[in-house]
Amino acid sequence: QVQPVESGGGLVQAGGSLRLDCAVSGRTFANYVMGWFRQAPGKEREIVAYIGRSAGPPYYADHVMGRFTISRDNAKNMVYLQMNSLKPEDTAVYYCAATPRYFVSYKELGSYNYWGQGTQVTVSS
Repeated sequence: QVQPVESGGGLVQAGGSLRLDCAVSGRTFANYVMGWFRQAPGKEREIVAYIGRSAGPPYYADHVMGRFTISRDNAKNMVYLQMNSLKPEDTAVYYCAATPRYFVSYKELGSYNYWGQGTQVTVSS
């Protein structure tokens, strides 16, 4: 069992950058696929990106492709989301999530067992 804890959110102007960090407790972090999701006011929670246990390229949602980068450091039990060229429509609460499952769609909320409390990102125009 693991527990993700996000940090790094805040207020930034359009075109700016932020990095979100996710610290994950537990000894078996390398066994988990890690995802970043976000939820804007009045909207459903949606996938932003996910990264596998080791090999293979990360996945990015179309609306962040080329602007956001997800990475992980298994030695530090950390996952990162580097967000560049931020837009007002990126404003949302961002959540870090973990799953030990195989053979599921990692784009789906229901595939993840463990969630952080979320961190607010606000992009002003």
